[in-house]
Amino acid sequence: MRPLGGPGDQLTLSRRRTPRLAQILHNAGCCSSIRGTVCYASEVGEIRQWFWLMAAEAQPRPPQTRKPVLISKIESIQDVVNTAVIIPKEDGVITVSQDRTVRVWLKRDSGQYWPSIYHTMPAPCSCMSFNPETRRLSVGMDNGVVSEFIVSEDFNKMTPACSYQAHQGAVTVVLFVLEMEWVLSTGQDKNFTWHCSESGQSLGTYRTAAWVTGLQFDVETRHAFVGDHSGQVTILKLEQDNCSLVTTFKGHTGNVTALCWDPVQRVLFSGSSDHSIIMWDIGGRKGTAIELQGHNDKVQGLCFAPHTRQLISCGADGGIVVWNMDVKRQETPEWLDSDSCQKCEQPFFWNFKQMWDSKKIGLRQHHCRKCGKAVCGKCSSLRSTIPLMGFEFQVRVCDECHKSITDEERAPTASFHDSKHTIVYVHYEPTRSWLLTSGTDRVLKLWDMTPVVS
Repeated sequence: MRPLGGPGDQLTLSRRRTPRLAQILHNAGCCSSIRGTVCYASEVGEIRQWFWLMAAEAQPRPPQTRKPVLISKIESIQDVVNTAVIIPKEDGVITVSQDRTVRVWLKRDSGQYWPSIYHTMPAPCSCMSFNPETRRLSVGMDNGVVSEFIVSEDFNKMTPACSYQAHQGAVTVVLFVLEMEWVLSTGQDKNFTWHCSESGQSLGTYRTAAWVTGLQFDVETRHAFVGDHSGQVTILKLEQDNCSLVTTFKGHTGNVTALCWDPVQRVLFSGSSDHSIIMWDIGGRKGTAIELQGHNDKVQGLCFAPHTRQLISCGADGGIVVWNMDVKRQETPEWLDSDSCQKCEQPFFWNFKQMWDSKKIGLRQHHCRKCGKAVCGKCSSLRSTIPLMGFEFQVRVCDECHKSITDEERAPTASFHDSKHTIVYVHYEPTRSWLLTSGTDRVLKLWDMTPVVS
């Protein structure tokens, strides 16, 4: 008989599984007292297994990661859904698709969504706007026509209201403004137009630099925010029958793919095919622009949760990113120009004079994302996240800045989730914190965002 763990080792045992342990100790000829006992046992393996189980039970369980909850899928769709909206206060969804159909999906007793309205349009449907208060549905098509419908209270019927030729090309965005009784629309013909929602009469047109891909409207100031394919955002002041140019924002290197307006803080968010999001602080009147880098492909949709001040962004990479916009963020610095490294003064490869004088080979130029200085690869060999500057992924920083970044500054300000399909459109319903994603796989997914938007 060999002592457990060595001569004189004391084992303090809990009362759990006492009978079996007492029997083991008794068989070994040892005292079976549970607490404060010096134990020498022949059945060492079983005792060790008991202690291993107790230690495993004592280990703290890792906290469960909060993530969106998939509520339901809608899969019986023949073509990609270009626009979809969640019907507030109803278990329903409205979709428009490339297959020329407008469908209203209602949840049945089986838990599945089935069409209660199936309406075929004369051309493929490119966009749509739905106003829940008036149940007015505005549908834009590839032939440039905007058609208006009134949906019945039980969502089983839609009655045509009016149709008009708004554009000479495909309608890219349509937006109904109840307070003004306007229907705003943009098209591939590079025109931004607004019509009277009652008569369908054209009230005005503005020619944009490129065809428009994003549109938002502020009712209080009558400002329209127009994002186009050239990457710029134009702000227009609308009147009843004319408009004036206020200013233009240029910050994206790709085309603008999504816009989102927060009327309370007076902040505009723009997403782009360059994978970035820019927050334009219009209310601050200081020209502040904050970059957010959290996608590996073009940004397809932006939604703002006003009650928690969180931004939800979705991309073609399938990512759903929830940004905390209640933290004080910093602007990214302008990249500085230099003919030599601003740290070690080594010449860059185009600086022939310094290369000749110093008899050194020119180096490639890089930039530190924190200070903006032009540096060589040797002086910027380290990487770091800078969440307060919007860099949730690791980026290049110079060695000096890397030392200055604290662990607190590296704390993430966004959470990342996978939708498991390539997203083309998103819609957020804030009263229930539901998110709807439409993918290239012709599947709609309904998500409960409460675990992450709170």
